[in-house]
Amino acid sequence: MFLGCRFPDLIPGLTLAIAVTVTAMGIERLELSWLGNAWIDALVFAILLGTAFHTGLGLHRTVWPGVRFASKGLLELAIVFLGASISFTTIEQAGARLVLLVMAVVLLSLTISYSLARMLGLSDKLATLVACGNSICGNSAIVAAAPVIDAEAEDVASSISFTAALGILVVLLLPLAFRITGLSEWQYGIVAGLTVYAVPQVLAATYPIGAASVHIGTIVKLMRVLMLGPVVLLLGLRHGQSDSTRPALKDMLPWFIIGFLLMMLLRSFDLIPAIALDALRTASTVLTIVAMAGLGLSVDLRSVMNSGGRVLAAGAMSLLVLGGLSMIVLRFV
Repeated sequence: MFLGCRFPDLIPGLTLAIAVTVTAMGIERLELSWLGNAWIDALVFAILLGTAFHTGLGLHRTVWPGVRFASKGLLELAIVFLGASISFTTIEQAGARLVLLVMAVVLLSLTISYSLARMLGLSDKLATLVACGNSICGNSAIVAAAPVIDAEAEDVASSISFTAALGILVVLLLPLAFRITGLSEWQYGIVAGLTVYAVPQVLAATYPIGAASVHIGTIVKLMRVLMLGPVVLLLGLRHGQSDSTRPALKDMLPWFIIGFLLMMLLRSFDLIPAIALDALRTASTVLTIVAMAGLGLSVDLRSVMNSGGRVLAAGAMSLLVLGGLSMIVLRFV
């Protein structure tokens, strides 16, 4: 049994989600071939294609079990595998002051972003997803937080879509800011690591500037990613308390977050063979794309667009706040 369903019942929906995934990855390859860079990655294409399919053609009831399993079960497994990509030694490389500053920026950004989103009329859960996406690591933070707060598929899709759009804009504009502000490569790397959403996007934003920017930008970005586990645990506690009851252990410490932290621990002690690391990274990436295809297939675009403008405004304002906080950090490092 998988999420209360027999495996044969999952096949139609899983097949559809995989078909959307293959198409999304194919489009990404075309991007690389024609443009030399994947400005929009397969994950975003998967959710957009899935949403377009559902909105345009609808879904037969036979595919729903597999679609739900793809968007939840496979996603949780992908989060566990993601832990193998991160080592606690990253913290040691940067120094205690920078680590504390990054932690402070993430927490401040979460608070301010959530407050702005609520002021703009977004629901508690959607505001939480927008805040996590902006403050930690974009899509990965959104998909990790979603099952903990029991977010609706429409909220997840909406926050991912607009976070992805803003992420692309930042990657395109940030190198221009380097030339205008007169920052050093090292300073620019810190700003990029604190403001750009995804690790690949940090690389795209820093490679044109120099190796020093790439190095420090990646380290700062990974420190933000390391905040994912603690933040999700806090969200589990907060979500459990929202019902005025003592939170269950599964709400405070979901199984996939335990797995995520265990994988980080194994990586930190070099207990994962190098060949397995590559396989785990690939598995995490592919499973996440399939999960996003399933998520997109769960969504009717008309429902997403009802709150689209407010989500975009909340994301843009939060991003400006994050940029301001990153410039303040430069005064202390």
